[in-house]
Amino acid sequence: MKTRRWVVRAAVLAVLFCLAAGAVHARGLRQELVGESMIDQVQKRGVLRVGMSTFVPWAMRDRSGELVGFEIDVARRLARDMGVKVEFVPTKWSGIIPALLTGKFDIIVGGMGINPERNLKVNFSQPYDYTGMAMVANKKLAGGLRSLEGFNSPRVTIAARIGTTAAAAVKKRCPKASLRLFDDESQAVQELLNGRVHALVASSPLPAEQAWKHQDKLFLPVKGTFTREPIGFAVLKGDVDTLNFLNSWITVVEAEGWLKERKAYWFDSREWEKVL
Repeated sequence: MKTRRWVVRAAVLAVLFCLAAGAVHARGLRQELVGESMIDQVQKRGVLRVGMSTFVPWAMRDRSGELVGFEIDVARRLARDMGVKVEFVPTKWSGIIPALLTGKFDIIVGGMGINPERNLKVNFSQPYDYTGMAMVANKKLAGGLRSLEGFNSPRVTIAARIGTTAAAAVKKRCPKASLRLFDDESQAVQELLNGRVHALVASSPLPAEQAWKHQDKLFLPVKGTFTREPIGFAVLKGDVDTLNFLNSWITVVEAEGWLKERKAYWFDSREWEKVL
């Protein structure tokens, strides 16, 4: 009987030892993660480095050369709430994820759509915005086309920005059309105005704005948007503390109504055009 009790006690002690060792190991892992957290690094440095690319009206230059736009407001508010300064790192969109992975900046705040392919390389916060793809077309070349299906033809050339979900949307919805890719949407718009492509696909509201600016040359063949995409912050994989902070921050500013107010200013009004 004593032998059996001793065996039971030994087994219990072994289990308790394993649990304690596991707890110590878990604490060590948590401390290691915290030590490597982007949030900690940024607070020590005093600067949040933000990777971004120019998209109207997400991020653009005003008359004085300063960056303005919806994403610029979001990044500045995020840095302020972290108690640090913000440093913007303009980057070509096609190389923005590789630049994050090599440490050129801490976070991507650039209207980046959340999708599985990108998620294999980076971690995304919960969505803080939603966007959709829209199309603007050249009146002379595509005046007779009034539906997305009409542009799905080998005779049609559609422009989009390289590395964007706009390019992916063209491939999916208009696979028969020729796709021309550009590093910058301003280049694509110029090709459209010059009549070298039939249409441009880009995130709303850029197509509608271009149609409004160039009513003599451009029109909207498709009403509204034809996709709906969640937008999130992109950070390095494995950084649990940073994701927790970002998700909590999004919850707070959404509850305040701040994100809605900024979105309305940049997407539903043209007040900001006065500073460009």
